[in-house]
Amino acid sequence: MNQGRVATANGGSGTGSVGVQIQQSRRLPDFLQSVNLKYVKLGYHYLISNLLTLCFIPLIAALSVEVSQMNLDDLRQLWLHLQYNLVSIIICSAILVFGLTVFIMTRPRPVYLVDYSCYRAPDHLKAPYGSFLEHSRLTGDFDESSLEFQRKILERSGLGEETYVPQAMHNIPPTPSMAAAREEAEEVMYGALDVLFRNTNVNPKDIGILVVNCSLFNPTPSLSAMIVNKYKLRGNIRSFNLGGMGCSAGVIAIDLAKDLLQVHRNTYAVVVSTENITQNWYFGNKKSMLIPNCLFRVGGSAVLLSNKSKDRRQAKYKLIHVVRTHKGADDKAFRCVYQEQDDAGKTGVSLSKDLMAIAGGALKTNITTLGPLVLPISEQLLFFSTLLVKKLFNAGVKPYIPDFKLAFDHFCIHAGGRAVIDELEKNLQLLPIHVEASRMTLHRFGNTSSSSIWYELAYIEAKGRIRNRNRVWQIAFGSGFKCNSAVWQALRNVTPSRNGPWEDCIDKYPVKLST
Repeated sequence: MNQGRVATANGGSGTGSVGVQIQQSRRLPDFLQSVNLKYVKLGYHYLISNLLTLCFIPLIAALSVEVSQMNLDDLRQLWLHLQYNLVSIIICSAILVFGLTVFIMTRPRPVYLVDYSCYRAPDHLKAPYGSFLEHSRLTGDFDESSLEFQRKILERSGLGEETYVPQAMHNIPPTPSMAAAREEAEEVMYGALDVLFRNTNVNPKDIGILVVNCSLFNPTPSLSAMIVNKYKLRGNIRSFNLGGMGCSAGVIAIDLAKDLLQVHRNTYAVVVSTENITQNWYFGNKKSMLIPNCLFRVGGSAVLLSNKSKDRRQAKYKLIHVVRTHKGADDKAFRCVYQEQDDAGKTGVSLSKDLMAIAGGALKTNITTLGPLVLPISEQLLFFSTLLVKKLFNAGVKPYIPDFKLAFDHFCIHAGGRAVIDELEKNLQLLPIHVEASRMTLHRFGNTSSSSIWYELAYIEAKGRIRNRNRVWQIAFGSGFKCNSAVWQALRNVTPSRNGPWEDCIDKYPVKLST
């Protein structure tokens, strides 16, 4: 893997200032080599936690079959029998009411994705290769070697000519101030929210839960407070601001909103995911820290969730599963994405040479846990039988890696870099169409951190590919080190919402990428 390929493999940073240790490259580990049994057990634990529901289904089915076979004489005899067994009726009724009450109280409330929006910056913020490199030269901060390095990274990155950088980076000299960073945050967050509220006709005062995630820019008052002030949200809103959690924070924010919607009835939750570049641009000549300048771009998303039963009719998706994997207990995983200063005192986030191996391990843990929840029984049996043979008999049998194409119709893999997408396509044995949304999002918008999975979903919708009951898998990586998955099921044939990010350019895609 050449340096350009290594440079694109930084999707776990979730920041705009990532220093990457590129002295030694690593691919994702081959998933066929090892699978940890404890994560399989964890997945089956999630499955068994819904055992009460699973037990009720065959019971109801058996009763339905019996009732369908009864005639009028049978019903008359049953009525006469019940008249002389009042105590039995009362006991059975009490058991039935108790059972239904337990079932209703313990059943998780469905969470619906009503709609979402992705921010699209104005055209004057576009950063084509030529302008980007010329601007870098004119700043006077980079020597010739650094400029040539950035040129090579851009050529191999998978990014196109129409990605966006913030206004402060277009100025000469650049102006990465607190005021400029606030301006970028406001433009992105408010731009996405304005479209969301306009498309859904939801009154901002009806929002009961607000979750905002941004990894490196966390001012006071917080980003969530900025939104409360802008839209005059109600005083008892439950607002949360997640920082420092990298590119996977979008799924974490969805999980937090889901848990809150289980507690607070009849309400809306809004999740805003973004990253701020203005104060996290690197102005130095350490090549390992120049890579994010070439990859990270302006972007953000706003998602409207609901637990109201009436919203099912208009919602696009239902949240099925969220599986989160955290490898932070391991020192190498904890430090593989680490914010620090370089020798010149300039701050960046370094990625260790072990990043790809750690990301692969986190991904393997995540999908092994997710498998029992989503895979067909046939795939689970094949996987589990080969795993038992290997564990019990120490046989040289490679574990069977299930075919996730049988569980999901669409894949939204975080557009962190070209190499990450390549490796996931290979390890999960996906087809080019399954990673098309990730590649095209990286090409059109660059690495927009935690919001990239929403640009990818918008791409699939714009292509008209999502049909009723299709399942979508969103997967993202982040510092810590984390790998998180969200599974959605379409509630109808989904069409793109108005003012989507691909609205005027979807016919140009997919484009052919240079190798």
